[in-house]
Amino acid sequence: MSVSYRWVIVATGALMSCVAIGAMFSLAIFQEPVATATGWSHVGIASAMTLNFIVMGFGGFFWGAASDRFGPRIVVLIGAVLLGLALVLASRAQTLLQFQLTYGIFVGLAASTFFAPMIATTIGWFDENRGLAVSLVSAGMGVAPMTISPFARWLISTYEWRPAMLIIGVAVWVLLIPAAFLVRRPPAEAVETSADFVAEGAKPRLSQVFLSPQFIVLGLTFFACCAAHSGPIFHMVSYATICGVAPMAAVSIYSVEGLAGLGGRLLYGSLADRIGVKPVLIAGLLVQAAALATYLFVSRLGEFYALAIIFGSAYGGVMPLYAVLAREYFGPRILGTVFGAATMLSSLGMAFGPLVGGWIFDTFGNYSWLFIGSAMVGLGAAGMALAFPPLARREQEAVLGMAP
Repeated sequence: MSVSYRWVIVATGALMSCVAIGAMFSLAIFQEPVATATGWSHVGIASAMTLNFIVMGFGGFFWGAASDRFGPRIVVLIGAVLLGLALVLASRAQTLLQFQLTYGIFVGLAASTFFAPMIATTIGWFDENRGLAVSLVSAGMGVAPMTISPFARWLISTYEWRPAMLIIGVAVWVLLIPAAFLVRRPPAEAVETSADFVAEGAKPRLSQVFLSPQFIVLGLTFFACCAAHSGPIFHMVSYATICGVAPMAAVSIYSVEGLAGLGGRLLYGSLADRIGVKPVLIAGLLVQAAALATYLFVSRLGEFYALAIIFGSAYGGVMPLYAVLAREYFGPRILGTVFGAATMLSSLGMAFGPLVGGWIFDTFGNYSWLFIGSAMVGLGAAGMALAFPPLARREQEAVLGMAP
């Protein structure tokens, strides 16, 4: 198959991540209209998002392993069908429990079919520019707040929430089912590439992999990175409003973060291809921690915008780098399983932050300790990243331009 097909894989992965993550996070847009129309509690509706993160975490491990065994196409095809069905069923829910089960569990399970399998597949297609390729696929997540969320808001204003969610479910089928048939396994020659952790041609036991220093550091760093930024991201609008920023202007901070995250993915991915993944990851984690601490000292909209650019580019930029490190350490044969397990830990970190942030605000009446604690966890993530074992010599030479 033509080498140029790798960019079709990148474009398909970006589309899938945009639609899947955008559909899941559109719950924030639906929350108020659903609560108003049904009388369900805000916390009951929002709990569906916590379920999304938890189910997406465990689902990422399952679907990553399935993609290694059966190939990515069947996995993402199942995900496309299931995601559309979950949204259609959620639009018909008559009780809060039905809504939580359909949106909270099935949407999370469906969304998890795309991230780890498509990231692993994309990496398998690239021997060079892996950081950039993975960043472009991940960039679909950054585009989602600027596309799916406004579309959902327009649909709700025009048709009310039930028809809006039904239309989004049908749109998922229209977009993602045909896209799934574009997904291909990497060429055989790419799959045989050796890795730092795996001897060429070998397939290690998963117990050996998950107990290795490489995976332990990868999983803990990924978890701490997401635990550090998830709380501040979720509570940012509330914090800005408390600081005196107008509600609509506070919401716009999300858009700035999303746009900055898109640029950060491209910047950090390109730098990783040039100077190495580990130093770029550590630098990004340090920038994230510094930005989190700096939120203690901002109160004006312009200051929030400026810091959102730095913060958004940092947390958005480092996220794809974990997949590149997983590929370098463990090779492509079990990458879906390994990265799926790492994604499970990161999703648990994402679920942890909003709950802790809410408890801090309820207890202390402000978010100061949220940002202090998040900055400390962010520094911990950077410290953990320092413990990554060195990559294979051939990878270091390639980065430095010394490879023959």
